[in-house]
Amino acid sequence: MSIMVYIPTPFRRLAGNQTYVRVEGSSVAEVLNNLGSQYPGLRHMIFDESDEVPGHINIYVNNQEMHSLQGKETPLEDGDEIAVIPAIAGGQVLTEDQVNRYSRHIIMPQVGPLGQRKLMAAKVLIVGAGGLGSPSALYLALAGVGTIGIADFDIVDLSNLQRQVLHHNDDVGRPKTQSAKDTLLSYNPDVNVVIHDGPITSENAMELIPQYDIVVNGADNFTTRYLVNDACYFAGKPLVDGSILLFDGQATVFIPGQGCYRCLFPAPPPPGLVPSCADAGVLGALTGVIGSIQAIETLKLILGIGDSLSSRLLLFDALSMEFRVVKLRRDPKCPLCGDDPTVTELIDYVEFCGAPFPSHDGN
Repeated sequence: MSIMVYIPTPFRRLAGNQTYVRVEGSSVAEVLNNLGSQYPGLRHMIFDESDEVPGHINIYVNNQEMHSLQGKETPLEDGDEIAVIPAIAGGQVLTEDQVNRYSRHIIMPQVGPLGQRKLMAAKVLIVGAGGLGSPSALYLALAGVGTIGIADFDIVDLSNLQRQVLHHNDDVGRPKTQSAKDTLLSYNPDVNVVIHDGPITSENAMELIPQYDIVVNGADNFTTRYLVNDACYFAGKPLVDGSILLFDGQATVFIPGQGCYRCLFPAPPPPGLVPSCADAGVLGALTGVIGSIQAIETLKLILGIGDSLSSRLLLFDALSMEFRVVKLRRDPKCPLCGDDPTVTELIDYVEFCGAPFPSHDGN
């Protein structure tokens, strides 16, 4: 039997921009299945992972909701009309290209079309377009995170290419922010890449960080690491933190009110006590492991799924190929987020660390 199916405005791009589609079938289930086969992008919208119609989609048969009839088993006759009516509360509608691009997300029950729209509406700031910022930014862009900010003031050096996958040989000498933007857009032109070509300082941090939902810290120095931690706490923004050196990596998540970097390390070490990657070196592939973990933690926060690394510190030893997780706790005596804080504003970290302001290219 030939049944006319009404396609609402938000879904029309997935059905050839048609308002009505003629589909064969003798029951609602058969018509919907045939409709999904005819327009695969639309199928992801009207069926969940169990091939059931999700709760935010209503199906009407001749203006009667199907559950008031016989549900999906409602028989149909020639001339009947089905209407697919989604709940509408504003927000972004996925195009057919986006449904195809993110199809491996959309078919996941933990993501689905609603989760994908959350990703597309999210704003994430990446501090440092280097070893950690590179894989983090790449995977967030590939996932469809709508706005990605890149903060760095360094230029691409030949030595960076051993690990910083945002940049290519032809980018040597270019600003890292511009190189990063070009690379991310080459992977996903839908992403809005905002570049912040300059250092994050105590003067601009509270203007920059509140613009974003989540901050990913890929800084390779203590001046920036403490500054970003403090600014995220004051701004009430989650901080996805990562660090690497030689064969060791660390990753955690700081949620304001549940602890911060100062709970773990109240103050930075004296200048020169802890070597940087420039001094001691780092295994290039290690940046991919920790940076990818940071991207995963960021996606989980956006989607509101799983157990984040908040209150936990993940340690990775690449030489022994061992992961371990240790518990972190909010320190009541923390100078920033403790019961009697002594850090109540951003500090001039250049003087605080007793060293010139270094690059925060992310290792």
